[in-house]
Amino acid sequence: MTDFPADGFALFPDRSVVALRVNGELKDLATTVTADDQVEPVTIDSADGLSILRHSTAHVLAQAVQRVKPQANLGIGPPVTDGFYYDFQVDEPFTPEDLKVIKKEMERIVRENQRFVRRVVSDDEARAELADEPFKLELIGLKGGSAEAAEGASVEVGAGELTIYDNVTRDGETAWKDLCRGPHVPGTRLIGNGWDLTRIAGAYWRGSEKNPQLQRIYGTAWPTKDELRAYQHRLEEAAKRDHRKLGKELDLFSFPDEIGPGLSVFHPKGGIIRYEIERYMRERLLASGYEVVNTPHITKGDLFMTSGHLQWYADGMYPPMVLDEVVDADGHVSREGQEYYLKPMNCPFHNLIFRSRGRSYRELPLRLSEFGSVYRYEKSGTLSGLTRVRGMTQDDTHIYVTADQVKDELTHSLDFVLQTLRDYGLNDFYLELSTKEDGNPKFIGDDALWTEATETLREVAEASGLELVPDPGGAAFYGPKISVQARDAIGRTWQMSTIQLDFNQPERFELEYTGPDGEKHRPVMIHRALFGSVERFFAILLEHYAGAFPVWLAPVQVVAVPVAAEYGDYLQGIVADLKTKGVRAEADHSDDRMQKKIRTHTTQKVPLMLIAGEQDRSNGTVSFRFRDGTQLNGIPVDEAVARITGAISERTLVNTAEDLA
Repeated sequence: MTDFPADGFALFPDRSVVALRVNGELKDLATTVTADDQVEPVTIDSADGLSILRHSTAHVLAQAVQRVKPQANLGIGPPVTDGFYYDFQVDEPFTPEDLKVIKKEMERIVRENQRFVRRVVSDDEARAELADEPFKLELIGLKGGSAEAAEGASVEVGAGELTIYDNVTRDGETAWKDLCRGPHVPGTRLIGNGWDLTRIAGAYWRGSEKNPQLQRIYGTAWPTKDELRAYQHRLEEAAKRDHRKLGKELDLFSFPDEIGPGLSVFHPKGGIIRYEIERYMRERLLASGYEVVNTPHITKGDLFMTSGHLQWYADGMYPPMVLDEVVDADGHVSREGQEYYLKPMNCPFHNLIFRSRGRSYRELPLRLSEFGSVYRYEKSGTLSGLTRVRGMTQDDTHIYVTADQVKDELTHSLDFVLQTLRDYGLNDFYLELSTKEDGNPKFIGDDALWTEATETLREVAEASGLELVPDPGGAAFYGPKISVQARDAIGRTWQMSTIQLDFNQPERFELEYTGPDGEKHRPVMIHRALFGSVERFFAILLEHYAGAFPVWLAPVQVVAVPVAAEYGDYLQGIVADLKTKGVRAEADHSDDRMQKKIRTHTTQKVPLMLIAGEQDRSNGTVSFRFRDGTQLNGIPVDEAVARITGAISERTLVNTAEDLA
């Protein structure tokens, strides 16, 4: 039995435990607790444990940099997904050779097994100790507003007391120190060898182009070397699947400089994939009781003032265009112009459609759906291929329901989303519940309505049976949301569909319906986007399948390759028959040798190749060749056509002979 008070080392001697959760707060293992405290161990392989490991490794990186470059000034060094970074102000940018030297120094610090020791300090004490660190001094001055201080600054300063962590050697000397909230692993040796430095980048201090540009070193850290290698393998696989690389190799889309950053064009092959993605989605919508609408790309600014976007989302909108101004011959303005905006959202337009005439409760749920192009002024540094763009098409649905219908409609929407994503080949999901942050002025509306909406979403999410992960502060400004997170073929997580409850926009637009009691009532609004955007969904599918799409999505579904030119007419007849059945088929009559043709179409990831020589022509058969090089020989033409059309209608992924058997 443990005698209290006791620290974490006495309570949890297992070396896999690196920190404590005491009464709900993360604490160092050296923290002393009493018998009245609620104490849980934090293991190194848990989500919190990994963050602590990575933040501790970031400290070792910063210490190593200042050993190698003593004049380097420290920025911030938070943990991030799968790793960490630290920002530095240095005279010259870091080079790959610098990283090698820094890594060697980090290895020495890890072997030294320096202890991470926490100290509470006053603001003045912190300023005195960190007098040579201008960025740290700035953070001290911003204590209590760390969310606005800089992204990641919460690891250093918060609303409570200031703390400094000393790195203490075995001799009891302080080798290095940093402003930090902690917690950390007990000592540097626990960091082990499951870490690496990955890349160098530039970053503006506190994310503003008006501030100095710092040098950012990224790294990754894992509990073991094997886990590091597995992560590095995933990165290698992800690089092969990068949609920007595949988009160029497969001639799917591009971003011409003449148009501008973040604005894509889809080439014929990419266009047909996109068409199929949208076509199937439209079929699903119509079959499930959704109604199709269409709205303009621009509108007068008053619409977005009513919706709240100009008050809470203006930074993400393109600047206004002043139109319809009338100037007389003397240059005097006889009629003021109107400010028009490119739309960043479709929802205000759908509200106007709902409001265009009287509505009865018998019409509800009313599901208005649109593939609507929207435009968002994303910072150039955040743009990333098709996954972060400035012009996009959203599969946007807004559903208007009575209060009694909310839960059933949310369940209907979630079921619709999950089934449709499965049809596209995504099957591994969990859910995230995004809620408001108390006291944050960006979230509008009555607290009681927020609570009601949040709990309703929680009940629907839990009833799905999927894992539910909290996302505090991640809600839209007008309401909480469920987001469907999908894991792709190599285990990466992508945020897919969102379902948001909104009690505020119906109020702002004064939307009403007549209830069974003959009185006017306010509907509840549900925002539902299955893809997020067509562009982003296209990129996710491209990477998920590594360009080797199921037959129904493949831009070219069948290519016929004759063994010799004399068999071209035979295969051309089969291709013509396939085309009449809607199959995207073509025959390769080029002068290339047969093997080169096969290599070319394999590289282009065509799912089905039909090959014919004398024996096939004589027997009225054809041979299949698949992406993996396997074949099915001597298949009667009618059967071959039936197998092809069956694979398309059943949305089958065909890479091998067995897939078409």
